[in-house]
Amino acid sequence: MADHLEASVTLPSEPASVSTARGYAVSTLEEWGLPPDTDTAEAVRLIVSELATNAVQHTRGQSPTFTVDLVLVRDECLRIGVTDSHPKFPKRLPAAVQQDNGRGLVIIRWLAAERGGRLTVRPTREGGKTVCIELPWAVPARPVTATGRREP
Repeated sequence: MADHLEASVTLPSEPASVSTARGYAVSTLEEWGLPPDTDTAEAVRLIVSELATNAVQHTRGQSPTFTVDLVLVRDECLRIGVTDSHPKFPKRLPAAVQQDNGRGLVIIRWLAAERGGRLTVRPTREGGKTVCIELPWAVPARPVTATGRREP
């Protein structure tokens, strides 16, 4: 595999784009060798879903689009970034039991930490922000068959 792989998609800040972002991330990672039925692929699916949902819901129409960036560095580190043009940084809200939302960043931080990763938020030159998750990259080995060969 190459030392550095990148993929990016820019989508309208509309609810339907969340599903598109999620599918794009999973299919890209599958092209890079991560089977879609792994725990890591499921974590990425949830992370992208939460970040895209936040980009749509919390920019209040001030960001007409958001961008999902995926970067794989030397088969060691996967970076997932979601960028929007809204200047306000996300903040952790107290998540009361009755709340239907407000837990997205808590979920994302937990998923990242569980896999040895981290979450950062940084400003863009254009005045927006990128919420970035870094995860160690580990593609599971294909199972060995009864004959001792690896499955395709």
